[in-house]
Amino acid sequence: MELGYVVAGLVVGFIVGLTGVGGGSLMTPILLWFGINPATAVGTDLLYAAVTKAGGVLVHHRQRHVDWRLVGWLAAGSVPASMATLFFLSTAHLASHQQDSLIKSMLGVALILTSVAILFKPWLLKRVPGRFRNASFESLRPLIVLTGVMLGVLVTLSSIGAGALGTLALFVLLPALPTTRLVGTEIAHAVPLTLVAGLGHAHLGNLDIPLLVNLLVGSLPGIWLGSKLTHKMAEGLLRPALAVMLVVVGAKLVV
Repeated sequence: MELGYVVAGLVVGFIVGLTGVGGGSLMTPILLWFGINPATAVGTDLLYAAVTKAGGVLVHHRQRHVDWRLVGWLAAGSVPASMATLFFLSTAHLASHQQDSLIKSMLGVALILTSVAILFKPWLLKRVPGRFRNASFESLRPLIVLTGVMLGVLVTLSSIGAGALGTLALFVLLPALPTTRLVGTEIAHAVPLTLVAGLGHAHLGNLDIPLLVNLLVGSLPGIWLGSKLTHKMAEGLLRPALAVMLVVVGAKLVV
């Protein structure tokens, strides 16, 4: 067992439990800092996310916080998009350094977008187009599927975006739905997306199983502890600090 990876899983799990964001946004850059190959870091983090969020789905489902119809339409866009992205990676015959460069660039973009979503979410929600407020679910289906497509590509190439970006998109499109139901739906959608993308990366050889086990050993108790302390710490200060850190790391990766 590698103590450094266990500690990394513990820290990330604690932050996720405390703030609700930061899983892939923190884990993949940390793995790069440890010297893990970018493709392996993304592939391992995707399966890490699928396992850790699966437990959350059970809790939200029991509390009736999941709109499975919405999950289905999001997945109708994201899962095929993820499979198409994986097909591109497997057939494009990219050199190792080219694939690493592509993944690092997408990771940087995803980090910057995530930080913007965290920082400016209240401002963005106040400016939701009025036509979305009264739109029927049926009229929004094409936009929901398109949202899934964009998340599928971004998550498959970077392991980031299903959380903060997915939730923000749902808030904008469906402002009438309760917050708990939107969050539960986003988590439920993230499981099949990260599972398909993670298994695809594993098929491409982008998976380190011992690393995955070490991360889970640390993160599961970390998530539990963070969830217990979420009302006792200054979450309002932690989220902006996390956003600033993500935009700095993302800019470094892009440049």
